Amino acid sequence: MDLRLPSTEFQARTRRLLEYVRQQQWYGVVLFDNYHITYYTGLAFIPTERPIAFAMNADGERVLYVPRLEVEHARAEAHVDRIESYSEYPGKPHPMQRFSEILAAMGIQAKIGADYDGYPWILGYQGEALSSLTGAQIVNSNPFIEAQMAIKSDAELTLIRESCKWANLAHRLLQKYTRVGANEVEVSQRASHEATLTMLDTLGHLYRSQSMFANGPHAGYRGQIGRNAAIPHSLTTNATFLPGDVLVTGAGCPMWGYHSELERTMIIGEPNAEQKKFFDWMKGAQETALAAMRPGAKCSDVDKAVRTYFEKNDLMPYWRHHSGHAIGLRYHEAPFLDAGDDTVLAPGMVFTVEPGLYAPNLGGFRHSDTVAVTQGGIELLTYYPRDLADLIIPV
Repeated sequence: MDLRLPSTEFQARTRRLLEYVRQQQWYGVVLFDNYHITYYTGLAFIPTERPIAFAMNADGERVLYVPRLEVEHARAEAHVDRIESYSEYPGKPHPMQRFSEILAAMGIQAKIGADYDGYPWILGYQGEALSSLTGAQIVNSNPFIEAQMAIKSDAELTLIRESCKWANLAHRLLQKYTRVGANEVEVSQRASHEATLTMLDTLGHLYRSQSMFANGPHAGYRGQIGRNAAIPHSLTTNATFLPGDVLVTGAGCPMWGYHSELERTMIIGEPNAEQKKFFDWMKGAQETALAAMRPGAKCSDVDKAVRTYFEKNDLMPYWRHHSGHAIGLRYHEAPFLDAGDDTVLAPGMVFTVEPGLYAPNLGGFRHSDTVAVTQGGIELLTYYPRDLADLIIPV
């Protein structure tokens, strides 16, 4: 078994991009976004103030431009024709001046597709726009690239399924170790650590996270405990678990750069009537979303069905966000299960499905499952129990 994406995967991706470049009559395409570069070259890296860029001309010549400290890394990992480099940022001359000369030598001029008009101003970086350096017309390439990334190949789906498997283990351990009096960080770290060691014992050299954020399976609460669970994107508060707490969890596992998402609502001790009511409403909202998902439906159709469910049950005061988002190389990708996104669902798309309810005086209620769109409907890639009886933490 080899989980690494084959070179043919990157060849197919760049071939499709090249077709688009030629259709648009661009002289070439330039990419600065680190996920876009990973998608087309296979090089996963940490973006810093040092510019890294991918360029491909209309003849299909592929060049990766990196700082000196990334040269060996790029040579070992990147699927390109050649590596060009500069010594350091800010340096003299500025790295982007050197890059503009490379583009001119490649014939990339006049009209260029790009994801940004120059390297983004991150971590203190400053530099001229690509349009200023080249004098070219810069055309936004993002709509095509994001649409291409949205349709996962069989190889990508294999990695996402593998991610789901190890996220499931991390969440099992999280639920096992959660108890009254324990600290959320203690429990999260223990579950994540044990799941990671088990995965490494199983997969060994077959595994790489290729992630800036995690080195293996992880599960935790991110502060969504008790009333704080009503904050959809809370941060860890080092909370101690108490009887009656509503808990919103999160688990995942970067697998060669690809992600899944598993979230569950759990309750410590026997749920009261209000908690049971909100849990059932939340589960009904997610099932409404899943029932609306099929090839040919629009993303907006899914979210509108959920909002209709909320309105029918007088739940809009507890609504906070759309019903889900695509997932893959990024935790959040386009398209979105949102009333404002009319993208048509197609086989190969992978989404999180996660409508939630948030009652400030009670807590938050949200399940999230990773779901693939198939030719005949959908496939739930995550498979953790969803019923309340399975998600009660005994006191």
